[in-house]
Amino acid sequence: MAFTSDLTIDELLLVEEAGFEPLEFVLGASYFHIGWQGAGWTTNCELTDVTSMMLGARMTAMSRLLAHAEKVGADGVVGMRIEMEREGHNAEFTAYGTAVRRRDGQGAAWRDRHGRPFTCDLSGEDFWGLVRGGFRPLRLSHGVCVYHVAHPGLGKALASLFGGQAFQNVEIPQYTQALYDARETAMERMQRDAADAGGHGLVGVDVREGSHGWQSHVIEFVAVGTAITAITDASHEVHEPPKVVVFAQDG
Repeated sequence: MAFTSDLTIDELLLVEEAGFEPLEFVLGASYFHIGWQGAGWTTNCELTDVTSMMLGARMTAMSRLLAHAEKVGADGVVGMRIEMEREGHNAEFTAYGTAVRRRDGQGAAWRDRHGRPFTCDLSGEDFWGLVRGGFRPLRLSHGVCVYHVAHPGLGKALASLFGGQAFQNVEIPQYTQALYDARETAMERMQRDAADAGGHGLVGVDVREGSHGWQSHVIEFVAVGTAITAITDASHEVHEPPKVVVFAQDG
């Protein structure tokens, strides 16, 4: 059957030049109910049950995408994205991308250390550049932290109002610290996920923040990046060192 892909023409040609052929536009989806978890009004803390659900929903969608990719004989997925749409207390997570296969039949060497097809959110151009530079993608790694940012206590609120602080531009230290803690937790979990795949680094890292309609003091931080490792095959072709080219014209 004819292959399907969401790659542009330029991306398709570069993926082919890197030694891969597109197979099929693969999908994975999950639909979850988001439960409620209580937290102290004046407490900075992670909402661990909600964090587990938000990460689990993404991983479920990713695992189904990988199952689809393996079914069509793919060695990896490029241009992968995970989107979320929420309606009330329910949320739909959809993962999609283009499954590709190594043309030389050596696709097993491009899988992660668990033998699963690689996944990455790299464009066709970035994928080509990474491979030509001597690196390969392993996994689109995630780290999630849903965090409750404390409300000020009644005493602090009254002091702020009657002490004139309400009319000043001042930092609120407990809020700043909460944001730091939540971001760092998400980043650390992403790094551990990359290490589990055998990655030695991450590229294209993005940290996203959203409330998804929760209370204004409940936020989710999602860290996403592509775990990579060096290509150890000595015969792998990489770019030659740059050279200066001088054009000479007749006088």
